[in-house]
Amino acid sequence: MSKLSVNHLLGIKDLSEADIQLIFETADNFKAIINRPIKKVPSLRDITVANLFFENSTRTRISFELAQKRLSADIINFSSSSSSVTKGETLIDTVKNILSMKVDMVVMRHPSPGACVFLSKHIDAAILNAGDGTHEHPTQALLDAYSIRETYGDVAGKKVLIVGDILHSRVALSNILCLNKLGAEVMVCGPTTLIPKHIEQLGVKVEHQLEKALQWCDVANMLRIQMERQDDKYFPSLREYSLQYGLTMDLIKKLDKPITIMHPGPINRGVEITSEVADSDLSIILDQVENGVAIRMACMFLLANNITKN
Repeated sequence: MSKLSVNHLLGIKDLSEADIQLIFETADNFKAIINRPIKKVPSLRDITVANLFFENSTRTRISFELAQKRLSADIINFSSSSSSVTKGETLIDTVKNILSMKVDMVVMRHPSPGACVFLSKHIDAAILNAGDGTHEHPTQALLDAYSIRETYGDVAGKKVLIVGDILHSRVALSNILCLNKLGAEVMVCGPTTLIPKHIEQLGVKVEHQLEKALQWCDVANMLRIQMERQDDKYFPSLREYSLQYGLTMDLIKKLDKPITIMHPGPINRGVEITSEVADSDLSIILDQVENGVAIRMACMFLLANNITKN
């Protein structure tokens, strides 16, 4: 069987196109499994996974836990708010204490960019990045690209628009890297204050008018405004942002073609997208949620394969 070229999943930038395709093919098999009456397989029966979430999460955490249960892994759940981190314990000490319990894999979300990379250099367990600050969120990008592949048959050649708070979004960066590797064209759209300087160097187009951007794209991935990561005001008000960059059905009806609507969640209904659009037939938001479980099953299975063979 083919194997990943990496022992940790720290970011999309570390993966080759072959790695991404292998993850997709493995996810195809797992998606078939989770849609059958008996949804569990013994693939990770001898693997212990620690879920370390130093930052609030609902969808990603539940998705990982469900994926682990479907694979029959043993699970340790850790929340920083109820741990010795609040007493001043360092990240290394926290993780080493958990690893002394013979943990094989760590799924970690952390507010500091690069925390997973730092950890991978100090411990033996396989590290899977569930989001580190404004850096990367690799499994979200993989499930987004997988959902595009499922909708269109291939990602290559598709025009994908990412709208919203590009500056603070780890989802945007991981998506750009993943889509570029798979041969898609990428455009970002948002207020000038929320578009990073020199982002064109990542091989993306920039557009500030939403209607023009929508006319260009096949797929629109709508990001929420990351208010919790903004120290300054980047636009006058949410209402003004919504008027300029909120996706409405009226805007979609102006287009001369159907487009596919995506959102990584959580949705701020009425801000970046209206309920009418989010719940419409054009939306594949719930497909993204389902695909997230299959993609995370595939990633953990392939990383565990490398653990047992090293």
